[in-house]
Amino acid sequence: MIVRSYDEIAPVEWGNGTSHRLLTESDGLGFTVCETLVRQGTTSALQYRRHLEACYCIGGSGEVVTADGERHKIVEGTLYALDKHDAHYLVASDDEDLRLISVFNPPLRGDERHSLSDDGFSQY
Repeated sequence: MIVRSYDEIAPVEWGNGTSHRLLTESDGLGFTVCETLVRQGTTSALQYRRHLEACYCIGGSGEVVTADGERHKIVEGTLYALDKHDAHYLVASDDEDLRLISVFNPPLRGDERHSLSDDGFSQY
């Protein structure tokens, strides 16, 4: 059995926020669970070519925007899943941080960070 507390995990600065990687590849479960904070007022161009990801909003608000511009409002209680390695923009609202529970398959090592820039989608 694995028992961990958020307070025991050092956050990873991933680009426009932090990620507490609660379960990682070394735990041997075949998936990763993170609590992810996206800083208010930020936009992150992201794409996971080697991982599928599902995110469940536990606080704050924002949007997930497809590469072709389709917008989806994210509020507490909303889940979105990137089931086709979708390129997307993760946008936190201007007035509050966005907080997500993120699940990755296959699992992350735990030390991954994004390289955010204006010229493409960050990936790992």
